[in-house]
Amino acid sequence: MDLAGTLSLLLLLLALTFSPLKIDASVHFYNRETFHEIGNSYLLAGGSEGIVAGSDNVQPQIQDGRSFIRFENITFWRPKEAAEQHSNMEHSTGLIQAIIFEAADHDNIGGSAYGGQRSICCTPDLAKLEGCKQGEVLRRPAVDPTWPYVINTHFSGDLLSTEMDPAEVAITKTGMYSLFFISCDPNLKGLVMSGKTVWKNPAGYLPGRMAPLMTFYIFMSLAYLLLSIIWLSQYMRVWNDILQIQHCITVVIAIGLFEMTLWYLDYAYFNATGTRPVGITSWVVTVGAIRKTISRLIILCVSMGYGVVRPTLGGLTSKVLLIGLTYFLASELLDITENVGTINDISGKARLFLVLPDAFLDAFLILWIFTSLSKTLEKLQARRSSVKLDIYRKFTNALAVAVIASVAWIGFEVYFKATDPFSERWQSAWLITAFWDVLAFGLLCIICYLWAPSLNAQRYAYSEELGDELDEEAQFLTKGSSEGDFSLVKQEKDRSVGGTDTIILEDQPEEDKRE
Repeated sequence: MDLAGTLSLLLLLLALTFSPLKIDASVHFYNRETFHEIGNSYLLAGGSEGIVAGSDNVQPQIQDGRSFIRFENITFWRPKEAAEQHSNMEHSTGLIQAIIFEAADHDNIGGSAYGGQRSICCTPDLAKLEGCKQGEVLRRPAVDPTWPYVINTHFSGDLLSTEMDPAEVAITKTGMYSLFFISCDPNLKGLVMSGKTVWKNPAGYLPGRMAPLMTFYIFMSLAYLLLSIIWLSQYMRVWNDILQIQHCITVVIAIGLFEMTLWYLDYAYFNATGTRPVGITSWVVTVGAIRKTISRLIILCVSMGYGVVRPTLGGLTSKVLLIGLTYFLASELLDITENVGTINDISGKARLFLVLPDAFLDAFLILWIFTSLSKTLEKLQARRSSVKLDIYRKFTNALAVAVIASVAWIGFEVYFKATDPFSERWQSAWLITAFWDVLAFGLLCIICYLWAPSLNAQRYAYSEELGDELDEEAQFLTKGSSEGDFSLVKQEKDRSVGGTDTIILEDQPEEDKRE
């Protein structure tokens, strides 16, 4: 079996191994989480996910096709001082409310009296205006009078802890749902909670925003597999004439295939277990950071003419390696923060801070790349290397289109997020992530086309080493025989005529000379 067949078999086996056979729900764990004081309430965010409406079948033994949020082993602990204040009370004290609401109904939670500061809990003024009950969350019923959904839990007497009754809330409407645990009792400062909630979509554990990505990475894996088969077939055919830059391209294709496969396995495991696999996710973001770093360095080196116009980078090697290492670290930190352990559909604010160095390094690399391309084009034009000049112009145009598309997409992404603060357009949010993978793959395909492996590529690429006084244009203006796909310079010693060196300049039609 050839290498391509082996990769195909491995991908199939991994997919079958990690594909879920039975799907239940997505799990949010809480381990002694502390409530935070927000306005006149104590609040703990329980999670936010896009959920697709399930079927109306409520038989507990049938799980497939249902959507729900289930509460399991939820336990609250209050400070000892709060329990002592209720030591003489035998009735229920210290109310905690679990509130589930759709993003579109966020205005139905809390309110303000006479245009003042907005309050989550009912105040005396709001009680007069809204008819709410003091000490509870202000909730205005939506179209469905049972929503936003509220589950009440009380402490008993002077007990330090209490458990929430197991509950399961069926989701019959598609939307972005948020869960908050809220207490309006001022004596419950320092309240902590443990337990878990189980969120189920009809198709499995994955939050709604992430679910389409699992299918997307299947197609991306197949695309990289097809590219690797096409590239390796040509790569192995002309093995003895492979350039260093083509070795690097092979590495990028292999890493890309590995990364897309790992992404699929990451989501498949998440879909099957309900928890984000820290090990697989850490591996995939690391592989992705390596792939992005190597890709950018290859583009930078090609822009400088390495492997095509010049055999080495000279004194720039250390600078290229330094910028590569810096970019890898910035990309790794950003991807780990955004993906490792993340199960909510709303990303944290830490990403906004870490995205700045990554964006700055990308801008710096783009500037360096186009500056280097300009110098390389000038050099090729001065040497009248028409074939290489044509390739580099196509390469420059492709990079320009990619940069313009990236800038336009960043503008769209900023607009998308700025106009959707509550992630109500979560069903199309996966396109934000998918675009960058598709763009990187498209640019890689263009590079593979322009620098496809071919016969005698090494001698053609380094023909400049003969010196500026012997340029390529002079070579294919001189009569001689041709061999392979490129114009070459060969020297032979005619020992029969006084040992005189005879320079044989080979000619080849310009349109046939392409790397």
